[in-house]
Amino acid sequence: MATLQDQTPGHSQGATDHGGWAEPRATALLVLADGTVLEGFGVGAEGSATGEVCFNTAMTGYQEILTDPSYAGQIITFTFPHIGNVGVNDEDVETVNMAANSGVRGVILHTAITDPSNWRAARHFDQWLKARGIVGLAGIDTRALTALIRERGMPNAVIAHSPDGVFDIEALKQQAAALPSMDGLDLVPMVTAAQRYSWDETSWKWGQGFGREENPQRHVVAIDYGVKRNILRLLADRGCKVTVVPATATAEDVLALKPDGVFLSNGPGDPAATGEYSVPVIKELLDRKVPTFGICLGHQMLALAVGAKTAKMHQGHHGANHPVKDFTTDKVEIVSMNHGFAVDRDTLPANAKETHVSLFDGSNCGIALTDRPAFSVQHHPEASPGPQDSHYLFDRFVEMIDSHRR
Repeated sequence: MATLQDQTPGHSQGATDHGGWAEPRATALLVLADGTVLEGFGVGAEGSATGEVCFNTAMTGYQEILTDPSYAGQIITFTFPHIGNVGVNDEDVETVNMAANSGVRGVILHTAITDPSNWRAARHFDQWLKARGIVGLAGIDTRALTALIRERGMPNAVIAHSPDGVFDIEALKQQAAALPSMDGLDLVPMVTAAQRYSWDETSWKWGQGFGREENPQRHVVAIDYGVKRNILRLLADRGCKVTVVPATATAEDVLALKPDGVFLSNGPGDPAATGEYSVPVIKELLDRKVPTFGICLGHQMLALAVGAKTAKMHQGHHGANHPVKDFTTDKVEIVSMNHGFAVDRDTLPANAKETHVSLFDGSNCGIALTDRPAFSVQHHPEASPGPQDSHYLFDRFVEMIDSHRR
């Protein structure tokens, strides 16, 4: 069993008095599927949660990361040690429906959460985690955990928080060992929209906040596998009226809206599982030659629709500092990533040209069809958090729409 890393003197969580000195006691555990137990101090919601443990290397944007629906079913380990010190606010939220349960199952931190020290902070991070029902653990060596994931892959685990420090460790080990693999799991139903809705909010501007698109020039239907707000904003920025439909929408549902283009969103889980009902829809849209743009899970859906295959990655890509090369421009971009599956380039058909590649591991990060107006990327060009190097892809999409309409 791993030991606690450190404890701030006078910390109130789980201390045992031994004649004048306080021995810190674990109030949270991370129990991996192989039986490894890591001890720490609980933050956020009490109770327990299960999920696949991944690590994220971003240095900023923890609130955006923890509200990204693509992380449904996962426990996030932040490699950056100071998470929560700028608090939270009402603007850095990426999930559309904050009333829904958080897709993220838990969060693992190196350092205890401090009081917020940022002018935008509206709430303490710990209070926000409690309100969102996210179980947290602080006080462990997150970089050692990251090294373990890099060596062994992303493990299933149980994260548990109990202020009294009482845990049934054997029961938690059995629960972790019995968890199913992410392979074969369709997690989209827990994050997709329940019904169709319209979106017209544009990007945030200094001194103005978020705006509204009042004179749209194009109509885009976004199929919601777990869409992020900033994707919708960037479409609205470019003169698009956006209609969001649930992941279960049929091709007839989409075509009845008379879209100028279709967007395939990001989302969680195994793309092959989601593809059982989404691929036939996308195939029909491609046959109708509707301009189509996909991001993340949407990229994988497009690849599956043209006959390619996807595969589970060893450790996945999660961070805001990933180098990707765009073969169409011969430029290297620094991008945000969040995915645990990848398109197998060796299975791409002749009409699917590889357009982007990861410079970390050489995995596929983008395709474009040569016989139909459709393209997609594995990374997140909308960022949030992360660099904005890839915003041009939204311009490329609306240019495709305009060219197709002429």
